[in-house]
Amino acid sequence: MMKQLPLLPLLLLFSLLTGNSSACTNADSTVIAKEETDVILPCSPSTGENLLKKLFDWKKVGQGGETLHEVFMYDSAVQYDRHSGQSEQFKGRVSHFQDELKHGNASIFIRKTKVIDSGSYTCYFPRLQPREKFCIELVVSASPKPSVKTIDQSNSWARLQCEVHGAYPKPKVEWKDSSGNILPAEEPQVSERGGSYDVILQTTVTKTDNYSCVSTQEEINHQFLLIPLCISAKVD
Repeated sequence: MMKQLPLLPLLLLFSLLTGNSSACTNADSTVIAKEETDVILPCSPSTGENLLKKLFDWKKVGQGGETLHEVFMYDSAVQYDRHSGQSEQFKGRVSHFQDELKHGNASIFIRKTKVIDSGSYTCYFPRLQPREKFCIELVVSASPKPSVKTIDQSNSWARLQCEVHGAYPKPKVEWKDSSGNILPAEEPQVSERGGSYDVILQTTVTKTDNYSCVSTQEEINHQFLLIPLCISAKVD
């Protein structure tokens, strides 16, 4: 307990030093990972100097610049990865590379990433002259398989529905015919939960064909095309 007493004023000092300056206007690098995989967020001061007796602090920040989470802090060989100021979201999941500190490597390792981990991170060196701060954008993707079904049908038309649940980044969902033409559809129903997105898209078709539901996530260059042969609209 005695070793943790100096931590509170130290954290307060960080808040005063960083303030709204934690905002990430332009990311120095972008890291893309799949949900439930491990990821490294890279960071090194421009000087490349030995960090064994230095201090660096990782935070996760909001779009408006407000600090959301304390991720990891290292200070003169004492790592506060489980201190009272660290966000519950990151406890037990974040570590650094001790053997690489002498080479100026302040990168951190996050285990079993979650969609909610996505966002802007700052790596801050408040005691360097001049002080340095770097911004890393983390995108933790979830790309679930779409599901499709016929929700109504007559002799002259069929109403098809495509659903994508728990996706991140938010996917663009489209219906296509067997020739690859995009079909007119209703406005997609989009809802957000836990940082991921649910999308429902309906279309009405009037001819027999095989129809595809396509879910595209451009930010991660991912596309999922599902051909629902078993529920192809069969109208005359």
